[in-house]
Amino acid sequence: MNKCLAFLCALFLASLSIASACTAQGVEWIGFTLEPSRDGEIRAEFRDLDRDRHRGDNNWSTSFHPPHLVGLDAASFRAAGTHPIRFALVREAGRLDCSGQGGNAYASGNCRFSPDARFTQLLASRGIGRPTRDQAFGLMAINARGELIEAVAAARYPTPTVDDLMALTALGVDGSYIRGLAQVGYRPASIDTLVQFKALNITPQYIGGFVRGGHGNMDPDDLVQMRVMNITADYIAGFERLGYRNLPVQKLVELKALDITPEFVRAVQSEAGGQPSVGDLVERKIFGRRH
Repeated sequence: MNKCLAFLCALFLASLSIASACTAQGVEWIGFTLEPSRDGEIRAEFRDLDRDRHRGDNNWSTSFHPPHLVGLDAASFRAAGTHPIRFALVREAGRLDCSGQGGNAYASGNCRFSPDARFTQLLASRGIGRPTRDQAFGLMAINARGELIEAVAAARYPTPTVDDLMALTALGVDGSYIRGLAQVGYRPASIDTLVQFKALNITPQYIGGFVRGGHGNMDPDDLVQMRVMNITADYIAGFERLGYRNLPVQKLVELKALDITPEFVRAVQSEAGGQPSVGDLVERKIFGRRH
């Protein structure tokens, strides 16, 4: 993974507040708190209670619709007084079984984590490997799914690592996204590039605009550069209508970086009475009227 992409993924994962905390089998050291969130959701925070055993600040917090916290008595959670609280968070990669005390719209207690044996076996059968306990907890926390694993295999991507799977899941890559890329002629050569596409919001719809404009089979690295600069198919078409066809990606990036638009080009053409070169457009944009 290149340095820029590695930084991007690290920044994204850090924003989720997902850490590598996990439990040994049957040991309760994951604490939880529940509080009301917006739109009727409940905000849950899970934290490592054994920092001596695990380095770092191991926290994970997010909001859930009450039914996703299986077995939670929402009425007891909100009622006055103190009541026993139990719930489970059940996902393909594993589950948390939590219990404690709650009332007055607040609850706290401890949880046990159990990885899902079938999900672990799926990872092994696809050559991804068996996750560590830390990785297993992370896969559960970001809600990794077997559907993504199967889609990656079906599209014949290189076999991802567990960390690759976590990055793909955290960014929201799923089978629909992978199939959509294939439908517009794209299957990035590596998992890293697939992660980069999704992180930059390079969607099948975005690529489809270039395909419809006659710019199919664009190099993935060129797509990345254009997406970073927010160059669209309409932007390219505007230049083509003015006679600037087959502009290299680097020229398009230069024009976009200088905010040289088709409207600007039309004004220069009108004033100059001809077809300025790209170099002339750049000079005019930087210095004003040509010396």
